[in-house]
Amino acid sequence: MTASTTLAFVASDRPEAQQARERLIARYGSVDVDQADVIVALGGDGFMLETLHADLSRRTPVYGMNRGSVGFLMNDYDEDDLPARIAEAGRAVIHPLQMDATTEAGQVHSGLAINEVSLLRQTRQSAKIRISIDGKVRLDELTCDGCMVATPAGSTAYNLSAHGPIIPLDARVLALTPISAFRPRRWRGALLPHEARVCFEVLEADKRPVSAVADGLEVRRVARVEVRERRDIDLVMLFDAGRSFEERVLAEQFTA
Repeated sequence: MTASTTLAFVASDRPEAQQARERLIARYGSVDVDQADVIVALGGDGFMLETLHADLSRRTPVYGMNRGSVGFLMNDYDEDDLPARIAEAGRAVIHPLQMDATTEAGQVHSGLAINEVSLLRQTRQSAKIRISIDGKVRLDELTCDGCMVATPAGSTAYNLSAHGPIIPLDARVLALTPISAFRPRRWRGALLPHEARVCFEVLEADKRPVSAVADGLEVRRVARVEVRERRDIDLVMLFDAGRSFEERVLAEQFTA
C-alpha cells in the first residue's frame, strides 16, 4: 500500500461506529467500495464477516478497527496515521467453506462460511448425525446438540466456545467439533486435512429436525449437508504490524 491508496470506510449500525466513520471520512476522504484499494471496516467481528461477504466479487483487502463488542478480527481503534498503519499492515489470507445443504424436501441451498458451518438441533430432542469424510463413514451416529466444521479463522469463535482447538492460519487443517456430544460421550472431534470433504447425514430427520448455518445463511430441516474448503477464494484481512493474526491466535492459547 502507498500514500495514494484509496480507502472506503464502512461501518456497522452502532452509533460509535457511524460517528467514527464520519470523522475518518472528514479526515482522510473516502471512495465507493467498488473503487477502493482497501476497505476500512468499523465495528466488531460480526461486521468484519459481513464486509468480507459483501465484497466477495472483488475480494478487496479489509482493514478492521474495533467499534463493536468483540474485536478479535479487528485492529485497535486509532484515528491517527491511518494510511501509514495500513501501508505497514500484514496480510492474512483466509479461505471460506462451501456449504451445500439439502433439505428434507430435496431443495439444495449453498453458501459460503468464513468462520464455520454448523448443524444445530431445532427442537428439545437431540440431533442424530452420521459423519463421513471423503466418502467414508467415520462416525455412524453422533447424538448431540450439533456439530460444526470450522476454518482456522473461525477456530477462535464458536468452535472455541464448543471446546474445539485453536488452529494457526497456515496450518492447512479444519476443525470438526461436536456441540454437547451425548453419544459417543467422550468424542471431542477431529482435525481434518484442509482438502477433506465432510458430509453430515441427519438421522431420524422427521423426529429430530436439524438446521444448517453458514455464517448468516440458515437452512432449516436439512437431510444432508456437504462441506468443503474453497481454496480458490482468497479473502484478505489486514492487521497492524506486530499484531498479526498468527500472533493473536498464539496469544489466545495462553489466555486464562
